[in-house]
Amino acid sequence: MEKIPMTDAGYRRLEGELKNLKSVERPSIIRALSEAREHGDLSENAEYHAAKERQGFIESRVLELEDKLRRADVIDVSQLSGASIKFGATVVLADEDTDEESTYQIVGTDEADIKAGLLSVTSPLARALISKSQGDSVDVETPRGHKSYEIVKVKYK
Repeated sequence: MEKIPMTDAGYRRLEGELKNLKSVERPSIIRALSEAREHGDLSENAEYHAAKERQGFIESRVLELEDKLRRADVIDVSQLSGASIKFGATVVLADEDTDEESTYQIVGTDEADIKAGLLSVTSPLARALISKSQGDSVDVETPRGHKSYEIVKVKYK
């Protein structure tokens, strides 16, 4: 069984989503199905079919979240240190063409949010950064073409 790396914050977020699905969404969809059944003929009942579709989505997501949480390898970033980049590192990069700086933390796939500076460990940029150190340059193919970055700072928080 392959472990899924994630930060503690990412693990808690998935736990919260699972709890919400089980304690709020499931009961809500059960009520909606019950109400739809009361309207009579189910074969032509759009509310019933929509509720069944939503129930399928919820149950599928519950199974997915339970699997991810079971396989989670929670990494305590506060216990990490060092000069080289690894999972959990916060990295300040300078675009070598524009000198524009950006800051990213390398996190698990389910935690990624590029607008919040959370970079998936499986992304091309993160894969290029792993094992590099401050002062190194990395070249990466992005959806917008070839980019070169200089690693300005590596920290663990």
